[in-house]
Amino acid sequence: MNAPTSSPSRLLRSAKSLTGSDANSAADRNSARTNVRPADAIRVMLIDDSLTVRTVFKRMVESDSAMVVAETASSAERGIAQLKNADIDVILLDLEMPGMGGLEALPIILKAAPQAQVMVVSSLTEDGAEATVQALSQGAAETMLKPRPGAFNEEYRALLLGKIRALGSPPTENTNDAAGTVKTAAPTERQQRRTKRPEVLAIGASTGGIHALNIMLRVLTPDFDLPILITQHLPSSFIPVFARQIEVASGRTTHIAEDGTEIRKGEIAIATGHGHMAVRRTGDRLVTRIMPEAVNSGCMPSVDPMLATLAEACEGRVLSIILSGMGRDGFEGAEILSAAGGTIWAQDADTSAVWGMPGAVTKAGLTSLVGSPEDLGQAIMNQYAKSAMHTGSPA
Repeated sequence: MNAPTSSPSRLLRSAKSLTGSDANSAADRNSARTNVRPADAIRVMLIDDSLTVRTVFKRMVESDSAMVVAETASSAERGIAQLKNADIDVILLDLEMPGMGGLEALPIILKAAPQAQVMVVSSLTEDGAEATVQALSQGAAETMLKPRPGAFNEEYRALLLGKIRALGSPPTENTNDAAGTVKTAAPTERQQRRTKRPEVLAIGASTGGIHALNIMLRVLTPDFDLPILITQHLPSSFIPVFARQIEVASGRTTHIAEDGTEIRKGEIAIATGHGHMAVRRTGDRLVTRIMPEAVNSGCMPSVDPMLATLAEACEGRVLSIILSGMGRDGFEGAEILSAAGGTIWAQDADTSAVWGMPGAVTKAGLTSLVGSPEDLGQAIMNQYAKSAMHTGSPA
């Protein structure tokens, strides 16, 4: 996974500036304005074949004094070549370009700049959901629509800068042992309260979450048959493509959860983009319903209703995993689920594109395990095997 390791490079740049020996400044092709910006400014690279788009994006990015456009490239090939000598935090990548397209270039870019986060910004993002979701599954951290001419307004600028800021900022690394921090797949000691053996696996994710989901789900073997519920922050037009991609990655039948969708063993249910996924029990069955109401997180769909309703419907018998994402969505639901006896795990800061959502539950002490997507997947299998041997006992 493309881990957010931009923090060390930015700290190093800051240290170099104090000694007057910042070698990177000499390589900066956009000179003038970078000299008056902080040494730890978020360094952005623009890869787009349109000069107009590069110019507009550069103006928008550099309207924030904490950011600088350090490199621009009119093709993927030139961008890859420039990355050999560039120190970049965030890359804005167009998908549709002459020659090597952004999708083809993405794996090469991630390898050339493992410290950088990639945001797909393309006119294809609205109509070409397939290519965009594929880019996100391959390691792009975020996506954003490139608006039509004349639509580069203040609202768009604020949204763009917010995403760049989240992707380029160093992750908070103050997780401690009490919160269950681990670097391996081995589960940590259980917290003081006893948790219940899960009957459902519920996953919440946002920025960087699709790549993490792909990695984690591929670890799960066919004999793992708990139903899996997923709330991923995506526009509704992307959800059908996302569901197909998850079905391929997991090898499991995958449904978009509508009103009355039954939650079945061995299958995956995905929240729609036009409402929150809620769960209720009808007899011995669990079924989903769509909640259109606004929630505190402001997200649509939101992780909170999924976890809160599962806490009641399953009486806490839920394993919830919070993956990479901006903000705090999932925190309120995780608190309710934890109080009901549910288990909360989270992705670690090292492998998260943005450690907002997983960081919120971890720092609150709600998690009993924090690890990479691979670690979490293996821990799921370990717990499932243990539960199978001790049916009826708490997990």
